[in-house]
Amino acid sequence: MALKVHLFPCLTDNYGFLVRDEASGAVASVDAPDGPAILAMLERLGWGRLDMILNTHWHPDHTQGAAMMQAETGCQIVGPEESRRVCPVDRVVAGGEAIALGDTTFDVSHTPGHTLGHVVFRSAADRLAFVGDVIFPLGCGRLFEGTPDQMWSSLQAVAAWPHDTALFGAHEYAAGNARFALTLDSRPEMQAHAQAIFAQRERNQATVPTTVGIEAAFNPFLRAADVADFAVRRLAKDQFKG
Repeated sequence: MALKVHLFPCLTDNYGFLVRDEASGAVASVDAPDGPAILAMLERLGWGRLDMILNTHWHPDHTQGAAMMQAETGCQIVGPEESRRVCPVDRVVAGGEAIALGDTTFDVSHTPGHTLGHVVFRSAADRLAFVGDVIFPLGCGRLFEGTPDQMWSSLQAVAAWPHDTALFGAHEYAAGNARFALTLDSRPEMQAHAQAIFAQRERNQATVPTTVGIEAAFNPFLRAADVADFAVRRLAKDQFKG
């Protein structure tokens, strides 16, 4: 793998991601949930630089550390137009563009639904993607701004990637998602998958990343029959208290 990824928890349930292109040494943070924690981890890793912040969407738990991190490191902030409402953005990107981090190329996809301008960053060569709040283990993002049709289309775009693509979602929601998924899917393999997630969380282990293949097999939102079924499931999850 040409890209090294370091994942660590921050805030209440976010993950921070520091990524390093091994050929060039170039380093990026995916989103900026907690500036001091990210910079402390960068120092701990000894990577010595921060070249870029790759921002997925405008929500504060993804942007609030960006200005501080830029002031400390001089890094470039790359993200969708919507993020300009809350943080500086040096390069605005949209779906169909590509971002270079050293020798690593990230393809940018527009994935509306959670927010209208949400984007994700995928390195096809490294078989991984940073998907923000679009998809999580057994879950997907709430529809704060977008429509069920938009989120359904975004999820279908993710599902079309190779099944071994690692999906780095930005939050640890898997246990709650698993409890909801079990209300819709009683297959023995689903029960086994949920129990494995519960065990991971009891050991305080991250359930991120997952893969396209795993989510295609178990994620109740990817397994919806159509957009109408997806909308029913998303509403049910919003109201779920388990």
